Amino acid sequence: MRIHHLNCTTLCPPGGRLMDGRRGFRGPAALTCHCLLVEGANGLILVDTGFGLQDVLHPQVRQSPLFLDMLCRPQLHEGATAIRQIERMGFKAQDVRDIVLTHLDFDHAGGLDDFPHARVHLLADEYLAATARTSPLDRQRYRPEQWMHESHWVTYPTGQVGERWFGFDCVRDLKGLPPEILLVPLVGHTLGHAGVAVRSGSGWLLHAGDAYFFHGEMDSGRYRCTPGLRAYQRLMEKDRPMRLHNQRRLRQLKRLHGDEVTVFCAHDSLEFERLESREKHTETSAFRSFVTPPEQQVHPF
Repeated sequence: MRIHHLNCTTLCPPGGRLMDGRRGFRGPAALTCHCLLVEGANGLILVDTGFGLQDVLHPQVRQSPLFLDMLCRPQLHEGATAIRQIERMGFKAQDVRDIVLTHLDFDHAGGLDDFPHARVHLLADEYLAATARTSPLDRQRYRPEQWMHESHWVTYPTGQVGERWFGFDCVRDLKGLPPEILLVPLVGHTLGHAGVAVRSGSGWLLHAGDAYFFHGEMDSGRYRCTPGLRAYQRLMEKDRPMRLHNQRRLRQLKRLHGDEVTVFCAHDSLEFERLESREKHTETSAFRSFVTPPEQQVHPF
């Protein structure tokens, strides 16, 4: 399966390097909305959607002022939406057959209505929390305007059902999707938060969503996180003990199986740039191997 890394809108919260940790940069921070596009045998599969066309056209209707104007300040441009990026690759909206969500926060699910024919896979607890919106925070983070017309939900229980995957329990195969794509419960940021594991030719990718926000949080030797992102995670968490527990499990996964699984989160721009660069390098290498006879190829060894 071919995998593309998409940044479906850049978030520019105040705080600069105190938020994103990027040395040598001034001004607002720059956080990604990291999504995956998987070219499957039976169509395209999108992991998270970022912001959508209607978010760009009607931001005041679709977004909470708290996040739109104060905390996240997304740079909403039509060309950054998943649908427009996919069209530039030569595909159409109807080619996206399935969408797998880490969770339903406004910056992960805004593009759902750009793909009205796609099935949407997520944990049942996330769907229930998003539709109930029982707390003031839930009413800010979950925006029904983004998915009120969605009818193709496919939900999965979070409980003691599923398989084991590199030490994680209750991992779910997804209905109608190949076994190379799995839903991995990572509760904490929300009550139905999950990671999405995708197997590529070079190993597994684990999109950890908002289970963590900064690459230093995955450093088993010296945990570190910027003050801004540490505070934001505390603000948004629904279950702090579980969030921290799952972060520890992700660090252990990286330490024990980092050669088999590449872990990344939704908003770390450095992680995105590294994976995007790796994707482009892989495509370039494959192209060179295809067009150049083996006896004419230049190898560095």
